[in-house]
Amino acid sequence: MDLKGLTIRPITRSDNTAIAGIIRSVMREWGAPEEGSALSDPELDRMFETYEPVGSMYWVVADGTQVLGGAGIAPLAGGPQGTCELQKMYFRPELRGKGMGATLIGKAMEEARKLGYRQCYIETMPYMDKAMRLYERFGFEKRSEPLGNTGHTACQVWLEKTL
Repeated sequence: MDLKGLTIRPITRSDNTAIAGIIRSVMREWGAPEEGSALSDPELDRMFETYEPVGSMYWVVADGTQVLGGAGIAPLAGGPQGTCELQKMYFRPELRGKGMGATLIGKAMEEARKLGYRQCYIETMPYMDKAMRLYERFGFEKRSEPLGNTGHTACQVWLEKTL
């Protein structure tokens, strides 16, 4: 896939169905459990509304009107003051391995700093090794236990980064 013509923009209400479909498809492709993962998040079908409040942002990558993936940040539920979470970064297969993950993480970290966050947290699955390597390239370090209360009990890898 040629990256020319792709745009990164804030999510709109009309993107809700497409991004929810991408997240569900990728999670199931990787064998994520239905419970204790993003698959059971109540906000999955209303991502625009979820990331509307101040302190939250979600971006989609689009080719014209077709959404190909996205990522967001929001305050870490039940976490320490000043900590955000990098959330729901998923891409359709044709967009993977093209540097878009790095682009969105960079954008998210820049926005997190502007919003006053001092730390960023991520949870993932141990078999999502390419994602973990990308997070580590950005300076995320493994934690020995989860932080906050995301409800993602199936996630067994916890990472954090000082901003």
